[in-house]
Amino acid sequence: MIRFFILLLFLFFMSFGFFQHQASADGVTAEEARELRDEVHEMFYHAFDGYMEHAFPQDELRPMSCTGEDTLGSYALTLIDSLDTLALLGNHERFTAAVEWIGKNLHFHINKTVSVFETTIRILGGLLSAHLIASDYATGMRIPTYDDQLLHLAEDLGRRLLPAFDTPTGIPFGSVNLMHGVDKHESKITSTAGGGTLTLEFGILSRLTNDPIFEQVTKNAVHGLWARRSKLNLVGAHINVFTGEWTQKDAGIGTSIDSFYEYLLKAYLLFGEEEYLFIFQEAYDAAMRYLFNDPWYVEVNMDSAAIVWLLFNSLQAFWPGLQVLAGDLDPAIRTHAAFFSVWKRYGFTPEGFNLATLNVQPGQRSYPLRPELIESTYWLYKATRDPSYLDAGRDMVASLQYGARCPCGYCHISDVETHNQEDHMESFFLAETVKYLWLLFDLAVGPDNLVENGPYKYIFSTEGHLLPMTPQISLAREHCSYLGAYCRSDDPRWKSRKSGISSDIDQTNGTSRFYRAQSLGNFPRGSTSEEDSTVSGFIKGLCPGLTHGQRFGISYLSTYTTDEEYPRNEEATSNPSHSTEMNIRHDTEDNSTSIGHNAPE
Repeated sequence: MIRFFILLLFLFFMSFGFFQHQASADGVTAEEARELRDEVHEMFYHAFDGYMEHAFPQDELRPMSCTGEDTLGSYALTLIDSLDTLALLGNHERFTAAVEWIGKNLHFHINKTVSVFETTIRILGGLLSAHLIASDYATGMRIPTYDDQLLHLAEDLGRRLLPAFDTPTGIPFGSVNLMHGVDKHESKITSTAGGGTLTLEFGILSRLTNDPIFEQVTKNAVHGLWARRSKLNLVGAHINVFTGEWTQKDAGIGTSIDSFYEYLLKAYLLFGEEEYLFIFQEAYDAAMRYLFNDPWYVEVNMDSAAIVWLLFNSLQAFWPGLQVLAGDLDPAIRTHAAFFSVWKRYGFTPEGFNLATLNVQPGQRSYPLRPELIESTYWLYKATRDPSYLDAGRDMVASLQYGARCPCGYCHISDVETHNQEDHMESFFLAETVKYLWLLFDLAVGPDNLVENGPYKYIFSTEGHLLPMTPQISLAREHCSYLGAYCRSDDPRWKSRKSGISSDIDQTNGTSRFYRAQSLGNFPRGSTSEEDSTVSGFIKGLCPGLTHGQRFGISYLSTYTTDEEYPRNEEATSNPSHSTEMNIRHDTEDNSTSIGHNAPE
């Protein structure tokens, strides 16, 4: 029944042409792509100069009134978030000036309670990315006078965030005071994305400082979340960091969960940590089995797979880009087309679009300049070179220019139907939104930038920061720590094998090609078959017959009264009124840990 409904929905959109590009519009020519790239370049500097002239050193710009506001921690958030975009655009002079100012003036010994998640992805990630660019001759952006000031700041910040991880589950509190640690009244409820999207930044910090504590606490957090997954390999949206009990059991790929999936795959690609790939494989399989209603995604109860929300929320739009990295292109193409149809209908993607009523979800009418759909457009063009993605990018530029441009920057859209503007510009507009647009059109005209032609392959953080796969960060290591515990070195079944799944980065488009050899969904789970027991080339040896839990010490912590296999989502039953009315719940006890970047306010 649900499948039939989704098919009708798809046909409805097709009948109105929502999946089609403008019929009268010609494809983007090479010359127009160059003009669009230059236009995006100007968009960045219109917003960046507006911030520097009217808001700096406050956190963010109010682009309509041309004033500033402190939103996260009173430490020049937008400047830090913009550093690697300045480097990507090749502006050595302003990149140098920004790095030098931060090195001389910034400190974190302040009595501020901040979001662990937002501070990690925006500030810690921004500092580390800029440090790796500024300190390396090979990037072409090295600063001769630079003496690791940003790394020292990043280490200091990382240590101030560590008290958040002191919980019985290893899952961190949502907030921490940079001077005093975790307040005794701090909420014990955090989101899955907030607890599971820290591995890249903290892992790099460990490698650069030779201190394993940062990497270990974030790995423990991932283990703490995954150990409490349901029997269906689904995770909920919010969890109690002390008891490990799920306080919101809605499973999806969007709000409060999205980047948990993203960092599982990216942590494997960046660090070669095999356990992240195993967890991603199982999590991805479950998402495609229970959440995917081709081409849309729904939210289900994590235990029963019963559908609870027929809703597209804008944070789901990162998913096709992640599927490109995993090599699963066909569903990525279909889903992107569905998501882009919503953009075409309104000029922007609302925070929530109700798939039952085919209207904007009440209370979720805004577009806060989010980058996710643009990000997926870039990755799909990078993988396919299909010119329709340039057409989509052109539409997105037009929407931003005519709907969101303000006197000093770009404004939030408070209502996608009326295009009313709101006097606020998130720092991620400069860190991600314009970055992905610029990369899209630069790729079309023949790229000459740090990402496409630089000395390293780069992984993008969830904030769009450039994280290079240098030997210091991505050095392949042996992962046979389980050898003595589960099998002997003289076991005849044990031997070195090369991977049947390539983790190489494609030289032409930078995408991971897991699916070229075999489906990621068929990745072995402790098979004893020699034919099936292919593992990543990062592993030198294999102990056949081990379960996922034996290899990595990851198991279920929940208790169940039945081992009954639950039905797929199209067969699951749910409360009809719950599925169609679509009134999104808000957890009042989680106000202190809400995630501005990964959850609508």
